[in-house]
Amino acid sequence: MSSPIKTRLADLDDSLFVPRELSWLSFNARVLQEAADEKAPEIQRLRYLGIFSNNLDEFFRVRVAEVRRLITVSSGNARQSAKDLLGAIQAEVVAQQRDFERVYATVMEALQARRIYLINERQLEPNQAQFVQDFFTKTVLPELDPILFNEGSPIPVLNDECLYLAVQINGGKKQRVAVVEVPTDRMNRFVEIPRRKGKSGRVFIALDNVIRACLPQMFRGVLAIDSAEAYCFKFSRDAELELDVGIMESLIEKMASSLKQRQKADAVRFVYDADMPTSLLDFLGSKFSLGKYDSLIPGGRYHNSKDFMAFPNVGPRYLELRPLGNVPVSRVDEAENILAAIRSKDVLLYYPYHSFDYLIDLLKTAAVDPDVDNIKICLYRVASDSRVVDALLSAVHNGKRVMAVVELAARFDEQANINWAQRLTEGGIEVKFGVPGLKVHSKLLLIQRREEGQQRFYTHIGTGNFNEKTSRLYTDFSLMTYDQDLGREVFDVFDFLQYNYRRPQYQHLLVSPHSSRPGLTEMIEGEIANARKGLRAAMTLKCNNLVDRELVMKLYEASDAGVEIRLIIRGMCSLQPGVRGISENIEAISVVDRYLEHPRVYVFYNAGKPRYYIGSADLMTRNLDYRVEVLCPIYDADAKATIQDVLDIQWHDNVRARVIDKAQSNEFVPRKAKSAAIRSQEAIHSFLSTGKKPRIPRSNMLLPAKQRKKSKKD
Repeated sequence: MSSPIKTRLADLDDSLFVPRELSWLSFNARVLQEAADEKAPEIQRLRYLGIFSNNLDEFFRVRVAEVRRLITVSSGNARQSAKDLLGAIQAEVVAQQRDFERVYATVMEALQARRIYLINERQLEPNQAQFVQDFFTKTVLPELDPILFNEGSPIPVLNDECLYLAVQINGGKKQRVAVVEVPTDRMNRFVEIPRRKGKSGRVFIALDNVIRACLPQMFRGVLAIDSAEAYCFKFSRDAELELDVGIMESLIEKMASSLKQRQKADAVRFVYDADMPTSLLDFLGSKFSLGKYDSLIPGGRYHNSKDFMAFPNVGPRYLELRPLGNVPVSRVDEAENILAAIRSKDVLLYYPYHSFDYLIDLLKTAAVDPDVDNIKICLYRVASDSRVVDALLSAVHNGKRVMAVVELAARFDEQANINWAQRLTEGGIEVKFGVPGLKVHSKLLLIQRREEGQQRFYTHIGTGNFNEKTSRLYTDFSLMTYDQDLGREVFDVFDFLQYNYRRPQYQHLLVSPHSSRPGLTEMIEGEIANARKGLRAAMTLKCNNLVDRELVMKLYEASDAGVEIRLIIRGMCSLQPGVRGISENIEAISVVDRYLEHPRVYVFYNAGKPRYYIGSADLMTRNLDYRVEVLCPIYDADAKATIQDVLDIQWHDNVRARVIDKAQSNEFVPRKAKSAAIRSQEAIHSFLSTGKKPRIPRSNMLLPAKQRKKSKKD
């Protein structure tokens, strides 16, 4: 007989599950809040605007594209639900676009107060106008290829996520329309020009405004032009790749073909200058065959605001966030080499507080160690100038056997990964492409070394990619361990990736798609059972996204049983905390600050013997059932303590943490009277540097039994 809570949960309607698309928009609103913060450094605010825009581009290419596909393939209530969701997305995006324009105006004012000016073509003084004309003629004009639209002529395919100007030309009695791509992929979007006479400061003009200032020259005198106006627009296209199942084509050839098809995929968003005349907008809509399910988003004069991510800081350093230096790991620095340090004790790194150079050092040491025979690694996204790849190639040159599992379907990095796969193969590395139908998302490195006549394993399991660039921008854990049980199981994962018909049995690791879901479910059910026995039961789950309905339902059940649940979710969260009778024991926060919070960490109290897991899997259906992911238990006591301290500090953030609630309100975590301000990312850096934590209550996860709450039995 089912329990009352299970019966009640079975009857839950969709009102208790936040659509992941709307939850994602709520996350991006938190990024926009960072840009709106007048206490933040001005250049950093501008870059947050760029991050917001870049996020939104990907959202339309992936999430909105998926909703549109649901509309076309569904029927009945499912189709109507998808249409309603698309309408809700459209309304929220338009509202956020208005907020963006408002914040953009305040950021421009703040920059002007710092004597940094971003002006348009109408604000040019004579000396500046002459500079712009010369710059256009010598530098910009050779890069432009305007396309005149003629009645009946075929419409060329315009590139996804590129910035365009729609030019309305009036000449004589004729009105014509042309489109030109703004060449931001080949030129800097922001051009520094001479300052105004008698004025101090630095002055910039956007490349699109340079073109606007010189529209007649673009047509080289072959058109009669009385006047011309230009309006920005851009497309977002469906980013889903369709791979055929042809036997004769290699996977690389299929992927390359699919990438070409992506350029011609259906448009899912058309963003345009709200001042564009209705007649011109209608003309473009007709020419580009924009349908009723395409999102037409009016905005300001400028688009492709993601370019603000690279806006230069031409003022004092305090216009950006103060850099936090790398924290040295003295035990590793003082060891004979990093392999010796790992042999003596697990090494837990937390990027970007710790340097990614330790990982590079591990690879380089393995590459030259005469006793190392084999290196295996999973590559999902690597930096454009990758020292990881250089170290792997060096290992081959030194006689090591190296195998790299390269995930070609890493979204938006497909072409880069094709190039890397070819370079690795040419360098003598054995390249594998994983398991058909499963994306390989694991962050694994395995080094096999001959020691006293035996093969021994040095293992790396992480939450982030082997990427030097993102290691400076994302927070991620990396575990380096000499635990041979873990090493053998990681070896089994690579064996599965190489020989897909073999399915290992894991005693320690949780590996998707085989054991992650049942393993996590079992641990949640263990907490439920302990709570019903009157024992203390608790868990802390930190990840990027929590949207899997089965796990959300299980967490609701755990809450009802009395399990204390803390969620630290960066992005999408379909669960609604604090709902009476459903999730009263669940609290959730999201931290958005200088670094992108990227780790996946799952902690279960386990009747006083806490279990800690880190790894690559978010709590999403795709990660649990349709990818190769690895979650690794943490056995080292010091590593457990460090992870718990980091989670405790983050949970008590009262500066950059927001409460996740049913209303998606994005309210900041309230700061109690007389309590110290805790900005978790800065506090974690200080803790790792000095060993001193801010004054916060501990979560009780690791305290001795006699120090825990006396109201609960152990």
